[in-house]
Amino acid sequence: MISHHLLLCATPSKALCCPDPAIGAASWEALKRLVRELGLEDPARAEGIVLRTKADCLRICAEGPILLIWPEGTVYGGVSPERIESILREHVIGGQPIEQWIIKRMSLKAAA
Repeated sequence: MISHHLLLCATPSKALCCPDPAIGAASWEALKRLVRELGLEDPARAEGIVLRTKADCLRICAEGPILLIWPEGTVYGGVSPERIESILREHVIGGQPIEQWIIKRMSLKAAA
């Protein structure tokens, strides 16, 4: 079972959202490390595993790096390595989104 899928627009080929690709790369490295360290990819995790994907572009061309959390469609902007840890602990594990960093909420449910 998958609890969350984290899509990070970290190193876009056309960096319209984040002018410093070093921030995106550092955020991606932090995300990989923390998902592992916090045991979020453990198949035995009762809540389900957390997947992570480095995306080239999420088509939100502002306030990057951008992190999209599936399935609820929460989009965080300005995702630094420091913010990654808070987002994982408070939102992904704790279930409490960090409102001041959210730049958009998207419906990812299929239309009926």
